[in-house]
Amino acid sequence: MSLMDSGYKVSELCPMSNRSLFKLVEEQLKNRLYEDEGTEYFITQLVAAGMDFDSTHFEKIFANCVLRLGIRNTYVKIIYPMLAKIGLMWATDTMPPACEHFISNIIKQKLFSAIDSLPPAMPSKKSWLLFLPEEEFHEIGLLFSHYLIRQAGNKVIYLGSNVPFETIKNAIGETDPFHLLFFLVHNNTPENTQEYLDNLKKNFTKSQIHVSGNEKLISKLKTGKGINWVRSVEELEKQLL
Repeated sequence: MSLMDSGYKVSELCPMSNRSLFKLVEEQLKNRLYEDEGTEYFITQLVAAGMDFDSTHFEKIFANCVLRLGIRNTYVKIIYPMLAKIGLMWATDTMPPACEHFISNIIKQKLFSAIDSLPPAMPSKKSWLLFLPEEEFHEIGLLFSHYLIRQAGNKVIYLGSNVPFETIKNAIGETDPFHLLFFLVHNNTPENTQEYLDNLKKNFTKSQIHVSGNEKLISKLKTGKGINWVRSVEELEKQLL
């Protein structure tokens, strides 16, 4: 969910404090939940199961969501809003970090399982290299992207989280991917992140580079023609047509 999708401008959001942004996101989450009947129930049940470290109940609710909605819509309508809610709870000290880790790891296990169930990539399709830069550890968005890209029949070289630049460079040299996709989640400085983007563009001119994640940070960067900002699931899916 994007505040900009809800009509807010970058110039309005950037000067806001974290507290103000949390409040805005929470209001948007509530509005979004009421749009889809039943969604709020599933999110509440998953959060409650996570708070109790009850993996059995969590997996039962998750399986029910997938049965009703499929993997793609379960992520968009249930998991993504739930993660945003968990982030707010963690930031306001209403959820212990251990519960957040517990929930995140179950979701990652489910996404790995969903990816494993897909048929092999089609040889004619273009390859994607997926990674998180150093100091980035939140893999769920990247794993869901992995699922969508593989579901479309494409080959994925998945490097995971906290990947050094030289490792990425070596992998690209060995695999020559058509696309690179990475996520920026934690609040790095715009200056450091801009330098990282510029190095990517300089070193990997043959690949189409895509970035997603932290809108507040990415909106401050000069992506130019060399880097595509993926703002939503739908935008990624357009790249896969």
